[in-house]
Amino acid sequence: MSLMSQPEKLEIHIEIKDNDMVAIDQIADQCELSKQRIKYAMKKGAVWLTHARKNDKEGHTQRLRRAKKQLNVGDTLHLYYDEHLLAVEPPTAILISDEGDYSIWYKPYGMLSQGSKWSDHCTINRWAEQHLLPERPAFIVHRLDRAASGLILIAHKKGTASGLAKLFEKREIDKRYRVIVHGNFGVYPRTMNSEIDDRTASSKASLLDYDSELDRSLLEVTIESGRKHQIRRHLSEIGFPVVGDRLYGEEGDSDDLQLIAYRLSFIDPANDEQHDYQLPDELMTCFLTEN
Repeated sequence: MSLMSQPEKLEIHIEIKDNDMVAIDQIADQCELSKQRIKYAMKKGAVWLTHARKNDKEGHTQRLRRAKKQLNVGDTLHLYYDEHLLAVEPPTAILISDEGDYSIWYKPYGMLSQGSKWSDHCTINRWAEQHLLPERPAFIVHRLDRAASGLILIAHKKGTASGLAKLFEKREIDKRYRVIVHGNFGVYPRTMNSEIDDRTASSKASLLDYDSELDRSLLEVTIESGRKHQIRRHLSEIGFPVVGDRLYGEEGDSDDLQLIAYRLSFIDPANDEQHDYQLPDELMTCFLTEN
């Protein structure tokens, strides 16, 4: 069957009736996709397996990438196939430091921090799983918006992920950002404490430089909480929208979002050592000169 004759978008759910069924065979029997396309979708995170209920407990659901996975009665396969989405190529992430149980990466503009049921191949954690040597699982500890770029922390053990997540929850990780906004911010630092989605949120911003010709200010921003779009919303509320912000910024702004996470500092919960990670100068220079 040619690719042109196959569906561009498809969602199916298959309950397994017999033991020792093979995942790819079961999916192929229920749709028009070739086995080659099914393997392609599996690799990119579009196939899920819900394990059979046991001892009155709901079975957990996870992505399935093994085409020859043996299934059991009561398992359920899920396929979320979107040809256009699966064809998207992720931008290139850059490894900043590999610490074994966790790693620090530069997440570029356009790369996702979290996948969807339709795929995860454009996420930073999947990139880490496919490019780190030796290979390791990857767990998201915190997130950056798709349009933002900069440092992101990836754990490679569940215990490490839990320990690092607690540091974020207790606000024991120093996160610093460089942001370019429209307007003359002025020389005095500002603290923004307005709630976001009915939750407390605090951001602090100070001026690093001002370009009078473009009427843009370069700021350093720190945040004490991690609400969705916190920096972008806070700065927009006080009249200094981030350059390139399609949601809260100036209408018709065609730049990429000018917000980059450039520094992470924390005490490693595994050994109590202080770690301070910063973006290399060449990545910061690239950000600052794309205006």
